[in-house]
Amino acid sequence: MAAQPFWRPALAGAGAVLAGIGLARFAYVPLFPAMVGEGWVDGAGGGLLGAANLAGYLLGVLGGRALAARVGVARVLDAGMALALLSFLACAAPGGLWWFVLWRGLAGVAGGLLMALAGPSVQASVAPERRGMAGGVVMAGAGSGVAVVGLLVPLLLLGGLSLAWGGLAVTVGLLWVAARPHWPNPPALAAAEAAQAVPRAARLLLAYGLSGAGMVAPMVYLADLAVRGRGLPVEAASLVWVLFGLGAVAGTLLGGRVAGRLGGRRAVPIWLAVQVAALAAALLPWWPALLLAAPLGGFAGIGVTAVTLAAAREAAGVQAGVLWVRATAAYAVAQAVVAFALAGLFAATGESHAAVFGVGLALSLAALTAALARR
Repeated sequence: MAAQPFWRPALAGAGAVLAGIGLARFAYVPLFPAMVGEGWVDGAGGGLLGAANLAGYLLGVLGGRALAARVGVARVLDAGMALALLSFLACAAPGGLWWFVLWRGLAGVAGGLLMALAGPSVQASVAPERRGMAGGVVMAGAGSGVAVVGLLVPLLLLGGLSLAWGGLAVTVGLLWVAARPHWPNPPALAAAEAAQAVPRAARLLLAYGLSGAGMVAPMVYLADLAVRGRGLPVEAASLVWVLFGLGAVAGTLLGGRVAGRLGGRRAVPIWLAVQVAALAAALLPWWPALLLAAPLGGFAGIGVTAVTLAAAREAAGVQAGVLWVRATAAYAVAQAVVAFALAGLFAATGESHAAVFGVGLALSLAALTAALARR
């Protein structure tokens, strides 16, 4: 297959993941304190918006494949981009808590639809020897989105919250215009292929779910650790988040390449070992350790999506999309449960960062153990 047909759907898929995960999910992280500060929501309400986004994400993941079977992959990708754009526009108006709950929930649905379909659809649309790299390019959209958020949102907030939300809507619109002509168009499965049983791959699902659980601590508390835990200025939080995003880009791109050469199932333990190192570095009591923990956390915690996507293709073949939806759902459920648990632990321990990152390290070690047991 020529290079051009490979790169076009891969970059389009990356744009979908950037919009659905990097923006529709992670852009809220730096906007949260601004919304509380401006009185649009209180702290408890802000936490509810995060939960609504996760709930919507799970619904999108679970429903995306069935919807695509009815109306086609391209139309569902369009719907996901449209929902993300509309949710940002709606959030530019201070309509009250339940207004934001509705639209942050729909932003989560958008992210779930885009995440469930983009990677498997691109892989099914390119030559077999390109699938590992294609998966890495697609999943690099998540890390790119985190880095864009870290740079763009502070600038947009200079014009106020409404401008920030509106600017994010424009960004999604531009991504949609650029990606839409090159949406992946995977061939329909033959009846015999569609009837094939999907491997359980229980240990792969367990390792990926535990990886997501272990990454809750850095994904939620890393910036707070830098400012309130290590005494760095507020501006350092943006730098830490950008480093996390840059590490995620490197982890997903390299993950796709390594999975293409070694195989996804062999690559998963390598990425999980890096995740363990990232959590351990975050526990060191010196602020320079964060300059290591942030990029390593992004490299492993988001980069593991690329190698897991490749592992799903190896384990399930033409039914990889079904297995990937199960893996993504396991990741989302694990993160939601652990996020609530860590919030309670953080409060009960007098806001101890060591406690929440210690749990993250333990869960990451459990993920690595599960991945190694597969071999």
